[in-house]
Amino acid sequence: MEHLPINLNEKLTKFNDQWSPKVIGEMNDYQFKLVKVQGDFVWHSHEDTDEVFFVVNGHMVIEFRNGEVELSEGEMYIVSKGVEHKPYAEEECQIMLVEPKGVTNTGEAESDLTAENDIWI
Repeated sequence: MEHLPINLNEKLTKFNDQWSPKVIGEMNDYQFKLVKVQGDFVWHSHEDTDEVFFVVNGHMVIEFRNGEVELSEGEMYIVSKGVEHKPYAEEECQIMLVEPKGVTNTGEAESDLTAENDIWI
């Protein structure tokens, strides 16, 4: 078995689609996913899990029904389970999500932006 680091920037060159998380690693029952985002996502929540947003490159906003949080490169935010939220990025933002295996990107909401799960790069 090779012992190689996972290079986030190199992995980000392997895809261009947006709002479609790609798995880059697993730890226990959790997956580390890279995703490129731009524009509005959908209002959604994850009833059974918290969700970590870590900004690798760019700037994004996570809107809540009662406010918002702005994230820049190198910053992260944890959205608590059950909290309705809507990510947004004016220009392309590259983020890493940390969440349990099997979590759907749109949570309980049905949307054209619902991505296929467990796609590895």
